[in-house]
Amino acid sequence: MDKALLSRTAAAIVATGKGLLAADESAGTCEKRFSSVGVACTEENRRVYRGLLFSTPGVEKFLSGVILFDETLRQKANNGMPYAEYLAARGIIPGIKVDRGLVDLPLAPAGEKVTEGLDGLAKRMKEYFDLGARFAKWRAVITIGAGIPTHACLYANAHALARYAAICQEASIVPIIEPEVLLDGNHSIERCEEVTEAALRACYGALAAYNVSLEHHILKASMVVSGKGNARQAPAAEVAERTLRVLKRTVPGATPGVVFLSGGQADVAATAHLNAMVASGSAPWPLTYSYSRALQNPALTTWRGKETNVKAAQAAFHHRARMNSLASRGKWAKDMEK
Repeated sequence: MDKALLSRTAAAIVATGKGLLAADESAGTCEKRFSSVGVACTEENRRVYRGLLFSTPGVEKFLSGVILFDETLRQKANNGMPYAEYLAARGIIPGIKVDRGLVDLPLAPAGEKVTEGLDGLAKRMKEYFDLGARFAKWRAVITIGAGIPTHACLYANAHALARYAAICQEASIVPIIEPEVLLDGNHSIERCEEVTEAALRACYGALAAYNVSLEHHILKASMVVSGKGNARQAPAAEVAERTLRVLKRTVPGATPGVVFLSGGQADVAATAHLNAMVASGSAPWPLTYSYSRALQNPALTTWRGKETNVKAAQAAFHHRARMNSLASRGKWAKDMEK
C-alpha cells in the first residue's frame, strides 16, 4: 500500500474545476445507448466512440480522470497508444470499473440487489495497476419501494463496498465507493433523504470494520432528489440543502472529496444541482462530478456513428464538460447553456 501515491491520486481526482467522466458502460449498456441512435454495438464502434470523447481538444482542462471498462483499458487509441497511456499523457488519470454487476439478493424482497465481483479481485487489481489504472469504482444499487431497502440489503452492499475498498488500497489503487440510491420510483424527496442517509451510515460503518483508510478513498454519492415518478420535483436549492445535510451527517471529514453521480437526471439538471451545492459554500470537502450520460448524451446523439459528425460531437462533449467544471466551482448559470 503506497500511501503517498494514494494521496496524490485522491487529491488529483477532486482537483479544482475538474471531475470524472464515467465511460465504464458494459457492452449491454452500450447496446441500449447505441441502438437509440442507430449505431451497431461492436467492439470497434465502442473503441471509436470512446476515443472520440478522450481525444476531444481541451477536455483535459475539465477532466481529472476517466472510469474505464475492462475492454477499454485493453484497447488502443488511433495513434497506437493504449488508452490508459493515452489519457495519462493528457494529464487525465485512468480508472477502472471492477464490479461484475448486480444479482438478486437471496431471501430478500423483489427488487433488492447485491453487487458481485469480489472473487479474484486482488489478482485483478494487480493486473489493473500494471495496465495503468490508479483508481477504481464499485457500484452498489439501493432501490426505494414498498418495504425496501431492507437492513439486509444495506448491510450486504456496504460490506461488499468495504471489502472492495480494502483490496484496492492494498494494491495502491484509490477506491471510489458508489452506493447509488436509484431515482426510479414515485417516492418523495423526504424518503430519498432518509434512505440515502441510511445507506451512507452503513457504508462508513463497514469501511471502519475493514480498516479502510478514510484519507485514501473517494465517495461517489447520489443526490437527494424526488423519485422520477413523483408529481413534485424538488427545486435545485432543496436538492442541495437535503443532499449536503445527509453528507454532513454521515461522511467523515477525512474524506478527500465527494463526486456525484447523475443517476439518470437530465443533463442540465445534474449541472444545476451540483452548482447549487458548491455555491452554498458549506461543504467541508471538495465536491465535483462523476457523470456518464449527463456528460455524454449530447455527444452520442450528435455523433450517431458518422465520421463526419465527430467534430460536432466533440464540441457538444466539450460544452457539457465545461458547464460541469463551472458548476464544480459554483460559477455556472443557466444562461450559459445557450
